Amino acid sequence: MHADPIDDAIAFLTRPAWPTPVLWLLLLASLAIALRAWRHIPVRHGAREPVIWLLRVLVGFLWWQQSLGKLPPGQDRVLEWMQFEVGHAALGLRQPLLRMIVLTHFALFAPFIYALQAGIATSLLLGLFTRLFAALGAVYALASWLGLYGAPHSNPWGQMMLVVVMILFVVDPPGRALGIDAVLRRRLRPARLLRLLA
Repeated sequence: MHADPIDDAIAFLTRPAWPTPVLWLLLLASLAIALRAWRHIPVRHGAREPVIWLLRVLVGFLWWQQSLGKLPPGQDRVLEWMQFEVGHAALGLRQPLLRMIVLTHFALFAPFIYALQAGIATSLLLGLFTRLFAALGAVYALASWLGLYGAPHSNPWGQMMLVVVMILFVVDPPGRALGIDAVLRRRLRPARLLRLLA
């Protein structure tokens, strides 16, 4: 049972494990990038930029926290979760794909799942290639939504909200608001590839 969100946040941010200092470095880097972009990139300096930065960091924090459950020894929980999805997938095609491909080769997929979630988190925290990683996040969240849609005691719309947020980030990449994407777009004069990624 969680006490309250403030105690939970403090406990998470002070956990004695290697991901904690990495998260603090990412958060401090995000703040430093935002301050530099605020000073050196001509923007309207209204509320829009800092609010989008804060929302991007919060969603990145969510992805970071979720990725930690995929680290060893937590991979056993991921395996159980994937088996749970096999039994409750919304689409019949998803069940054999999970069973024959993902579960059969789970040792290969487990690190990939962690790396994907940690990559999405890092992208959002730093504002780097946010369009690309938001698209990957939307696909991942949609797959989770389909996998858990029929599960008892699940809230399918909770997962769908993450899909919606990630699609919004694809349409309007949040890294352009006080992130590395904003710096890259200014320095490199938007090349076609850069526009797709950032």
